[in-house]
Amino acid sequence: MPPRKLSRYAFASASLDAGGALLLSDPEPFRYRELSDNTLHRVADGDTLFRLAGRYFSAIARPAGLWWVIADFQPVPIVDPTLALEIGRAMIIPSTRTVLELVFNEARRTEAPT
Repeated sequence: MPPRKLSRYAFASASLDAGGALLLSDPEPFRYRELSDNTLHRVADGDTLFRLAGRYFSAIARPAGLWWVIADFQPVPIVDPTLALEIGRAMIIPSTRTVLELVFNEARRTEAPT
């Protein structure tokens, strides 16, 4: 079964190991870029990556599931989404346009390592 359309594994490659188990490669993250429609967000009490994604990507189906886009997009990427975000931390949030037109752009398949 292929990954869902807006899954973080949409650009992963799959292979079977000797025992027949399905292995997925780590997809190439969409890293921080200075874009005119980025939003600066200061972390407030109670903010999580999941809540930020739900808030800023609400026009996309299942927006909280896109938490990893925000984590990967930081100038210093967040590698452990389970850790609390530091209150006052500046977070760069990519726009919905960036998510739909750049992060999930089919041309990225050719950029991803195989």
